[in-house]
Amino acid sequence: MLARVPLASGMLTGRLSRDTAFGPDDHRRFNRYGEQFDVGETFAGVDYETGLAVVEELRTLVPERATMAQMALRWILMHEAVSATIPGAKTPEQARAIAGVADAVVVGSALVDRIARSLDDHGRAEAGLAAAVLGEVGELTEGVRGARRAAE
Repeated sequence: MLARVPLASGMLTGRLSRDTAFGPDDHRRFNRYGEQFDVGETFAGVDYETGLAVVEELRTLVPERATMAQMALRWILMHEAVSATIPGAKTPEQARAIAGVADAVVVGSALVDRIARSLDDHGRAEAGLAAAVLGEVGELTEGVRGARRAAE
């Protein structure tokens, strides 16, 4: 399986805020509620303010020397059904960070459990962003936990 839009239109980079202004031709401005095409294509279909709240919670779980984007991509790649992700990169620096994510970022079972608890604390409606973006493959948390435990 290929995971498309794995960073939820930039939400899981951790760089967006309430003050972020999107250009008039940016779908993150004109398609927040599915006005032009499938709402799932913009912030994984989750309300922008809710997505920001989930990101703030996840921010505390990012491993040392990693970015939120790297953690999110690594989480996705841990799922046995996922063979690759299709993230976007606007700069060479972003492309290099993405290219090395599988080897550079470790998301151990303890962190997987902490992320799962964090998502559960937000409830499934709010956790939709993270669940959709961090894999969008059904019960990702349980699948990642099982795959991680099997690898250990």
